Amino acid sequence: MGLKYFSIDVETTGVYPEKNSIVSIGAVDFSKPENQFYEECRVWEGADITLGALSINGFTEEQITEPNKMSLEEAVKKFINWTEEIEERTFAGENPNFDKSFLEDSLKRYKMDYRVGHRIIDLHSLSYAHHLKRGLIPPAKNGRTDLNLNQTLIYVGLPSEPNPHHALTGAKMEAEAFSRLIYGKNLLPEFEKYFVPDYLK
Repeated sequence: MGLKYFSIDVETTGVYPEKNSIVSIGAVDFSKPENQFYEECRVWEGADITLGALSINGFTEEQITEPNKMSLEEAVKKFINWTEEIEERTFAGENPNFDKSFLEDSLKRYKMDYRVGHRIIDLHSLSYAHHLKRGLIPPAKNGRTDLNLNQTLIYVGLPSEPNPHHALTGAKMEAEAFSRLIYGKNLLPEFEKYFVPDYLK
């Protein structure tokens, strides 16, 4: 398989890297999909916690501030060590700029010497282009694209992402969607039961 990257998904306490914190990191190596990463961590001290964000990822404030839980610094170090074994470390996902921005803020916060690549692989754009190729108009709202992850997952023959969101589950489902859109075939064994639509083959 020619494409090499890793699918990444982070769960956070909000949408602003400079004031919110990562609470979990999930990733899947596309060239070796059995090679997966998942860690949960304690938020950095003083980070803002948005209850709306916690309602999405299912964590409680007690869980993400537990003193004995792995720190964000430790979790990011483990993630870096995991990526070092991957030949090409391009970020990919539904909205990888979001994940990238949180990781870059964490790297800066802990003065870690690790460079996140400038370019990313964006599942939304790939799905949007495939819709257009088939003569379909992707959903829009307020004059902007409204094609979301669940719509793409259904388009490629998968169920919607379960709630609450889980970083590794998100990374797996995104990796599977990439495989179906690009190669027209299944990637991960847990998704074999979901048939790949003929229009992707």
